[in-house]
Amino acid sequence: MKSGTPYAECARSLRSDGVTVAGVSFDWFDAELPDEIADEINLTDYEIVEHTDERRAALTQALDRLSLVHPEGFARVREFVRGLLWVGLKPGVRASSLTSSSDPALPYVIVFSEKARHHIPPNTVSPEPSHIFLAENLLHEGTHQSISFHVLQHQVFTDGYSSKTSPKIEIAWRASQGVARNQFWEIDRAFHATCVYNQLLRFRQTELGRDDLTPNERANFQSAYDEGLPAVRYLMRELELLSGHFSSHGVELLADLRHQTDQL
Repeated sequence: MKSGTPYAECARSLRSDGVTVAGVSFDWFDAELPDEIADEINLTDYEIVEHTDERRAALTQALDRLSLVHPEGFARVREFVRGLLWVGLKPGVRASSLTSSSDPALPYVIVFSEKARHHIPPNTVSPEPSHIFLAENLLHEGTHQSISFHVLQHQVFTDGYSSKTSPKIEIAWRASQGVARNQFWEIDRAFHATCVYNQLLRFRQTELGRDDLTPNERANFQSAYDEGLPAVRYLMRELELLSGHFSSHGVELLADLRHQTDQL
């Protein structure tokens, strides 16, 4: 960890319940979130929520949906996710809750809140909860983890590439958020987002092709798809214009992303 403390020393203090779907077991963490881990991944405003039958059912249904309807996505989650952190804001904290997140500093672990049953990022919000929205957000973070591992294991960017000095890509749909970092993305962040968008748009396409969605689920997935498609096309174009910052392997990945984007 950044503090110099071995991650395992902190992780051992976490208890977990097992959640098993399609023969795959995940650790659903319980107990208090160690301060060292919370500091590492910017969760100091959050606590692990109580494990209830309703939350277990929602989590199981979400993972089951992935395994049955999105086997490719479930395979990605199975490979790159071991631990699940369902969190909520601490009492007295006045802030907008995260929907889901993951951090390379905490490999194989993804974080999400109750909001993940209502919110399809970036802007689709449902008044009714759905385990299928939670399924998308679990896949979202599992995809981020898989990309982080790939970037660590393979040279995706040119020698000397640095996020600190990277050219920035303007993100118009984040203009209302007020934080400059969210309005202008580094190349590696935009690459992550493009990979994730491609995965999630295919997820939404599959869901929209099914006949077992509620009217609310269908309307929200259609809205999220319609918003996500121009976003991924924009990011794809911007990354291609900046392809000189990618290694030969990275250029191959961009070509694959282009192929996927053209099929959406």
